[in-house]
Order: sequence, then structure tokens, then C-alpha cells
Amino acid sequence: MNPLVTSDPAVMLGKPVIAGTRITVEWILEKLGAGESIDDLLLDYPQLTREAVLAALRFALQVVRDDVVYPLQGQVA
Repeated sequence: MNPLVTSDPAVMLGKPVIAGTRITVEWILEKLGAGESIDDLLLDYPQLTREAVLAALRFALQVVRDDVVYPLQGQVA
């Protein structure tokens, strides 16, 4: 695991966050998915670094790459 992404039950209920912050990987994905750029995030949140945002993306990739089946609601089997 990347040391830039951590998880601690005492911080944000254990959600993966950027180390030393309360910024969750989920929030980063939400912002990027809504069309904000990495540069936008870095301007608005100076405690973030480009490396940290990229680490969050790599973490998310690893999560969806794991051998876990995620059922989609509304899908017919």
C-alpha cells in the first residue's frame, strides 16, 4: 500500500484518506468525476499534492482490480 493513503478507524470512520489529512479518496474521486481537474484541487486545497492525488487514484484502481464482485442495482442477471 502507498504510504500517502492511510486508513485509521479514528479518522473519517476508517475511510482511506490522504495521510495527515481528513481528505478521503472517495472525495477526490467525486471531485475528479464531477469534472474538476487535479490543478483545481491543488489550488483549493493546498495541503494536497499532485503525488497524493495520483496515489488516491492508484489506490482506487487497486480496489476495483481486486477479485470482488460488486452487484449493480437494476441489472438483470
